[in-house]
Amino acid sequence: MARSSNNRLRTRRVALALAAAVAASGCGALGAEVSNSSSSGRDLEKHTLKVSILPTTDLGPFWLAQEGGYFQAEGLTVESVIANSGQASLTKAISGEADIAFSTYPPFFIARSSGSADMQLVADATSVNPKSNAIVTVPNSPVKTIFDLAGKKIAITAKNTASDLLTRSVMQDHNVDFGKVKWVLVALPNIAAALQQGQADAAYLPEPYITQAAQTVGATPVIDINTGATQDFPLTGYGATRKWVRENPKSLAAFQRALQKATHETLIDRAKVEPLLVRFAKIDEDTAKLLTLPGYGSILDARRLQRVPDLLLQLGAIPSPIDVNSMIGPQAGR
Repeated sequence: MARSSNNRLRTRRVALALAAAVAASGCGALGAEVSNSSSSGRDLEKHTLKVSILPTTDLGPFWLAQEGGYFQAEGLTVESVIANSGQASLTKAISGEADIAFSTYPPFFIARSSGSADMQLVADATSVNPKSNAIVTVPNSPVKTIFDLAGKKIAITAKNTASDLLTRSVMQDHNVDFGKVKWVLVALPNIAAALQQGQADAAYLPEPYITQAAQTVGATPVIDINTGATQDFPLTGYGATRKWVRENPKSLAAFQRALQKATHETLIDRAKVEPLLVRFAKIDEDTAKLLTLPGYGSILDARRLQRVPDLLLQLGAIPSPIDVNSMIGPQAGR
């Protein structure tokens, strides 16, 4: 009996010792994740990354990665640098004020085409979803259908931006002449007021501005952007200069892994991102629950992204073709 008891005691001690060794080496499922993250964190070229962003719903996974500790688990501290537009965001990365820039895709390709910057795309962010982007109008406008847009005043944020290119593409799909349109350049937060005051007859709007404009000025969609040549169109992503990508491969991979995990979590559970939209995109809780989220993504697909420079070329925004493969940087997990 005593021998049996001693055997059980020795067995228990061995089991405890093995468990301790497994925990210390990080061989368990959770332990491996923590151990690998902390190890890669020590090897990073940069532990603090500055990312220039815009306060839009497209940043849901990014904010989840920040607030949920996903960047921290990879050994990163990620700081946001607010920009007023995609072009301004890109400029911050080119100047070195930011390491990585978030933007709609056109500025990245236009910069490459003009030779103003050698940018690489490092992560996807969003694509057009049904009802997430639309051309809208208000009750007192002469515009009732897409066929009324010819020769009218249409509000966009700037020329050769997503708002401009996607509006022209949708009109072209429906054989509506955009050549005589008067393009009214208005910042997104002011477009609803411009419609109400008659400064514009229609406008391109993404969420959450579609929902907000519906609530404040009775805006209604003329046509959903998620149709024809712009269905599921790649909308936003992250980029960095080729020099920065070359000099910081481990830091970039850590950023990508955290963003991939946060994007996956966002797609599984929308409730995780809604409070972050209220906090960072400055929208109210009701709007956060009602709005249509964009199509979130994180892995870059060259074939899908090729649609962007092809549309830029077709509409005359760039003078010659661009091969997307030449602009995609290394991606963690691939």
